[in-house]
Amino acid sequence: MALIEGCQHELEFTIPAHEVEKESERIAQGYTQKVRLPGFRPGKAPMGIVRQKFAAEIRQETLESLIPKVLQERFQADKIPVVGRPDILDLKFLEGTDVSFKARFEVMPEFELGDYRNVEVIYNEPVVEDEELDKRIGEIREDKAQFVNEEPRPAKLGDFAVVNLESTSGVEGEPVSTKDLQLEIGADSTMPEFTAGITGLEPGASTDVTVDYPADYTHEKLAGRKVSFHIQLNQLRRKELPELNDDFAKDLGDFQTFDELRNAVRTQLLRGKEGSAQEGSKRLLLDTLVDAHPFPVPNAWIDRQIEIDVENYLRMVQENGGDPRQMNLDWEKIREARKETAARQVKVSVLMDRIAKAESIEATQEDLDREIQRVARERREPPIAVRQRWEKDGAMANVASQIRDWKTRNFLFDHARKVPGEMPAESAQLEAPAELEAAASEAEA
Repeated sequence: MALIEGCQHELEFTIPAHEVEKESERIAQGYTQKVRLPGFRPGKAPMGIVRQKFAAEIRQETLESLIPKVLQERFQADKIPVVGRPDILDLKFLEGTDVSFKARFEVMPEFELGDYRNVEVIYNEPVVEDEELDKRIGEIREDKAQFVNEEPRPAKLGDFAVVNLESTSGVEGEPVSTKDLQLEIGADSTMPEFTAGITGLEPGASTDVTVDYPADYTHEKLAGRKVSFHIQLNQLRRKELPELNDDFAKDLGDFQTFDELRNAVRTQLLRGKEGSAQEGSKRLLLDTLVDAHPFPVPNAWIDRQIEIDVENYLRMVQENGGDPRQMNLDWEKIREARKETAARQVKVSVLMDRIAKAESIEATQEDLDREIQRVARERREPPIAVRQRWEKDGAMANVASQIRDWKTRNFLFDHARKVPGEMPAESAQLEAPAELEAAASEAEA
């Protein structure tokens, strides 16, 4: 077996003439049974005429029957782990002679698994500062605020105004209209023109304002337009925040004191920061392992990884309201741009599989049951429905693979040697497909 490059190899094959003739005869006999020729009853046409009339078809079917069989027998006999479909080269096939050809194919990468325990990785133990804790509790307090109606008076900054809005010019089609919209006068989220127009009004009064919306405004119908509105002020309200005391804590759950609430919020924040810090270190750890194992990977796997990246990106475009059919993507350009990143992603998968096998890491039935319960809670459907859908769609194996991957990553992190330090930029294996975004922008233009 000759090594061509990377995982690509080449073998020469010869199929003896007598085997070729035997298979050709079998296929020709099948033609005599199914074809209809003028002057002959079905199945009675002379073999010579059939072979002459359908020579090209018989030849092609003979090759299509013999070559895969010969390849499979050789690969199985020599225990060659072939990846993808072999390419057939230098095919020679003359009537009455041996068939010879070369098969070029890729094989699974062979490499020695190096040390994956006690690998040094940067990890900084996260801490929750008092300022962060106070900010989060302030957000919780804001969520529990109540709005109290004010007696009629002129509106001022800081008031919450309940208004009716209706566009009078500047928009296409139906006017923009809403009732009982609550705006905080002077807030960053309130357009300055609204703040200026409402300030000084009393409930029951109305005014007209014109707003210049930026091109990137979130409401597509208003973005980049100069729109006039008629505004009617219905009510003024003030926001009352609850006192930060034991009663506030009790109102939020199973807490007896405000200190218990603070400790619970601190723990929640810490867990979130730990999760983010660990994920960053795990990505760095995988990059370190990839760099320590410089083995080639099959191009077929790289191409499939790129296809997955493209499919995921197009799905995201569609979910965000875009039309993937309008994107004229240049596959060769994308492949060239994504090849290195996709190769690293494939290497990660190969390494994770080898390490999982070495450590007997698997997704247990308990793991799968727990994941089914989690998804069922999120989607508010019976666990049995989730299980049946996964089994029907063949998704159970994919879920098991994801769980195995997650457990392997945790194993590697648990056995790594953590050292403090500055985290580098996000690893290449998880970079956004910038070339896809560029292609999307070109298509939209």
